Amino acid sequence: MFASLSTDLEMEALLQILDYSSDEIFVLDENRRIIFVNNACERHYGLKKSDVIGRFSDELFNEGYWTPSVLPEVYEKKRPIFIKQTTILGAELLTSAIPIVNKDNEIKLIVTTAQELQNYKMLKLTQQNKIDSNREPNVTESAMMTNNKKVKKLLLFAQKVAKTESTILIQGESGTGKGVLAQHIHNASNRKSHPFLTINCAAIPADLLEAELFGYSAGSFTGANKGGKIGLIESAEEGTLFLDEIGELSLPLQAKLLRVIQDKIFIPIGSAKEKKVNVRIIAATNQKLIEMVEKKQFREDLFYRLNVIDIELPLLRERKEDIIPLTYKFLYKFNAMYETNKVISEKCLELFTEYSWPGNIRQLENVMERLVIISNDVIDVEDLPELMYRQIEQVPQDSPATLREAIDFVKEKMVKKSYEKYGSSRRVASDLQISQTQASKLIRKYCDN
Repeated sequence: MFASLSTDLEMEALLQILDYSSDEIFVLDENRRIIFVNNACERHYGLKKSDVIGRFSDELFNEGYWTPSVLPEVYEKKRPIFIKQTTILGAELLTSAIPIVNKDNEIKLIVTTAQELQNYKMLKLTQQNKIDSNREPNVTESAMMTNNKKVKKLLLFAQKVAKTESTILIQGESGTGKGVLAQHIHNASNRKSHPFLTINCAAIPADLLEAELFGYSAGSFTGANKGGKIGLIESAEEGTLFLDEIGELSLPLQAKLLRVIQDKIFIPIGSAKEKKVNVRIIAATNQKLIEMVEKKQFREDLFYRLNVIDIELPLLRERKEDIIPLTYKFLYKFNAMYETNKVISEKCLELFTEYSWPGNIRQLENVMERLVIISNDVIDVEDLPELMYRQIEQVPQDSPATLREAIDFVKEKMVKKSYEKYGSSRRVASDLQISQTQASKLIRKYCDN
C-alpha cells in the first residue's frame, strides 16, 4: 500500500495508524526521554501528546501519572517486562516494555505498549499474585489532578500552606472540589497521620450540630447517651476538622467556634469543665461571607479568623482543559464499580467541552455514573440528559434546535478556533485529537470559504 507513497506520506500515514490504535504506545530514547506517544495518552493520563513528547518518563512518574514504574526492571534485566499499572485517572493497564539494544547490549530505545486491563477481566495472569503484591499504592487517590494553569498554581500554594498551622477558608461554588482540596491539604500537612474529619454544617439542624461538634456530658438533655458523647472537635485531636458550608453556622455556634480557634478551648454541652484541643480548622463555603458580615449574619471576628489563608476554586467551565481528563477519570471509576467496560464517543466529548456544567465537577461525576449505568457499549450523545445539549454555551438562540445541528455548530466552532491558532491541518489534528485526513476535510468545510 505504501510502496507508491513518498517517504513523508508513509510516515504521516504510519503516525495516523498508531493514533488509531486502542493500545497506548510510548517510545523512549536512551535518556528515558519520550520521543513518541499516541493519542491514547489523553485517555489514560489526561495529557495531550504535546504535553508529553520531549519530557522525561521519570518526571511524569514522579508527578503521579502512573504507578509503579516499569523502567527500573527493564534497565536491570534488559529484556521485555510485563507489569500492571494504575494511572492518575484510575485506568488499570497491562503494560509491556521492550528494550531495543545495540551490539554492545546498551539500551537505545524502549517501546512500551499498554492495554486497559478492564478489557481482559476474565484473563488469568500467571503472575497476577506477584504483580499485586508488588504494586505500590495509588499516590493520586486523594490528590487533585489538573491541566489548568490557575489550578496548578493554586495547588502549589495549597502545598505550601499545608505545612503551616494557619486556618484556611476555601471558597467556590458547589461541586468545585472544596472537600477534595481540604483532604489534599491535610494529606500534605504535618497532621497527615492523624484524623481528618468532616461535617456539612448545612445538613444538620443547629441544635444537633452543636452536639456533633462539641459533644455533651452524661444526662445533658433528653435522649442523650447515658455516658455522654465526644464531639468531632475532640475526636479530631492533632488532626484536621473540615467544616463545609460554614456560612450555615448559627451565631451562637460561631461564637463557640471562635473560641476554639483563638484559645484552643471548648466546653461540651452540659459540662462546666473546659477542654483543651489541638486541631486545625479548614472551612469552606459557597456563600459570600463578607456580604453576610455586612448584613450581621456572620461574625466579623470569626470571618477574619477563618480567612487567614483564603483559597478560591474556579468553576469547571473556567478550566475546560480538565473536562476530558475528569470525564475519563469518572469513566474508569464507574466502569470498575459496575463491572462494565463502556467507552465514550468523540461526539460526546465535544459536547462535554462546550457544556457550561452549572453543577461543576460533582455534576460531571453524577452524569458519568448515569451514563455508565444506562448506556450500551458506547456512550453517545443520544444517552445524554436532554438538558445538557440544550444548554451548550454560546449557541445562538435562533440556531436550529436539532441535536445534530447543535453538534455541527460546536464542531465548526472548535475547528475554526484551532485553525486560527495553529494554521495547519497537522497541528489542528493534534490539537483536536483527530486524524490529519479528518482535520483537512473539516478545514476545507468550515474555513476555506
